Amino acid sequence: MRLPDDRLRRPERLAVIGAGYIGLPTAAGFADLGYEVVCADTNPTKLARLLAGQVDLHEPDLQDLVQHGLRTRRLSFCSSPAAAAREASIVFICVPTPQADDGSADLSYVEQVVAEICPLVRPGTIIVTRSTVPVGTAERLNAIIGRRDVHVASNPEFLREGSAVRDFFHPDRILIGASELIVRRRLGELYDVFGVPVIVTDIPTAELTKHAANAFLATRLSFVNAMANICEAAGADVHEMMKVVGLDPRIGPKFLAAGPGWGGSCLPKDTRALAYVARQLGEPFEQLESTVRSNEEQFDRVVRRLAEHLEGSVQGRRVAVWGLAFKAGTNDLRDSPSLAVCQRLVAAGADVCAFDPAVNQTAVADLGFTYAETSIGACFGAEALVVLTEWPEFAETDPSLVAAAMSGDVVFDTRNVLDINEWTSAGLRLVTVGRSSPDPMNNSAKANAA
Repeated sequence: MRLPDDRLRRPERLAVIGAGYIGLPTAAGFADLGYEVVCADTNPTKLARLLAGQVDLHEPDLQDLVQHGLRTRRLSFCSSPAAAAREASIVFICVPTPQADDGSADLSYVEQVVAEICPLVRPGTIIVTRSTVPVGTAERLNAIIGRRDVHVASNPEFLREGSAVRDFFHPDRILIGASELIVRRRLGELYDVFGVPVIVTDIPTAELTKHAANAFLATRLSFVNAMANICEAAGADVHEMMKVVGLDPRIGPKFLAAGPGWGGSCLPKDTRALAYVARQLGEPFEQLESTVRSNEEQFDRVVRRLAEHLEGSVQGRRVAVWGLAFKAGTNDLRDSPSLAVCQRLVAAGADVCAFDPAVNQTAVADLGFTYAETSIGACFGAEALVVLTEWPEFAETDPSLVAAAMSGDVVFDTRNVLDINEWTSAGLRLVTVGRSSPDPMNNSAKANAA
């Protein structure tokens, strides 16, 4: 993975606090580039596995990268953020910033780490927030640090789950927020090996940018889902429509796929966090608030449409679910649309049996549904199958095996990954998103109006 580079770099010693989806690729990636990196994580089980070169994140190439770093001794792990940061010249903060009850970002993990390390770091150390944080965080951290010889900077990550290693080594842009010239220069030197645009700006702009990017993507997805709903009612095809829309160079083809709703570790919490910040600043973001509401309604709509194909109710019905991770290529369940739909199905009285190729039973043990070890196993006795994550292997499954296992014939493909002709030829009723399958609530309203 290492990039070819014969240039001498400033001899920075790096500490990465947090060995999760952001921290671990960051630590292993910089170690592969030749830096000495200490990564700290307080989870003893995770730490023991990392010290043995075992990575539990479903992330291509990451385990190989970690093992290489351990072999070269450029990458090491410890349980103490203070110990990791003591000899570091740059400290990356990569701990969670989960959503609080009011929608704001919970900064308690970030603030706890900074409070722990700030008395111990060397003069000239740069403390960098790589976690997604709201605007104003740097000011809060400076107040906690209380040292003029320690610098704070913002370096939001743009790593996508399922391709984090590739995105680390081949970024399309790098964003640095810093106020002092020396900090801008040192962080710029750290990243100049990648040969991509390095945008250096003030800290508030950098802090806002990541939230803005994710909120925009969420709004775009909600727009596509709304158009899919219109297409279903009008007898149009949202997929053909979005192919044409995506050819417009002002729009582009990405993030134009309709589905059961958007989710994941970033979009939901960052969208809500930006909406919260906007309210606090006296500039309420009504469009963003609507985006969040419409996404919740999309989850409800999946259950409603399934019920229409099961004689009006899912109560007492056995429903198979394919896919639990928020997207293919990861085992991350945080704010997964699939879990949101499963929870609604269970609340409506359905007997749900689920399968996901990257998620183990332990991860979903207390969520109110059963877990199958295979995709076909989830279908035994099911009156309906709902595809909620776009794993490629689902498209490769023999539909005749599914038909033989199920007691019913309804297959609701919310990700539109199944071949319509193959699955209908197997005697199954395939329901899709964005193609003329009218919403029962809208039909009812029209009938009452008539």
